[in-house]
Amino acid sequence: MRLIAELTMPNVGSWNGTWTGRDRKYTKVFSTSASKKSEKHIGNYYYNFGDGWGANVEIRYAEPRERVSNLFAGYEWMINSIKLYGDILSTKQIKERNETETK
Repeated sequence: MRLIAELTMPNVGSWNGTWTGRDRKYTKVFSTSASKKSEKHIGNYYYNFGDGWGANVEIRYAEPRERVSNLFAGYEWMINSIKLYGDILSTKQIKERNETETK
């Protein structure tokens, strides 16, 4: 099953209120097994950087022959976090979660 992740920056904390990448499309395709588990990834995931910036990653089913940019502005870690944890987690949050699970 092919899923597409699309990155947008709905909250921009720059001095001029713009993101230099706003005119580009940031999409990556990834495959998952065709199961109920993969369907749980479908949806929108928001990440607050805490400095006025916020990113949104939308995961959706790929349309047949849909083109993707294969650009993700260095935020591929967000896709990996969604796949592994079901949300976009910071390194600190992942560490805390792993420590809690090992106790």
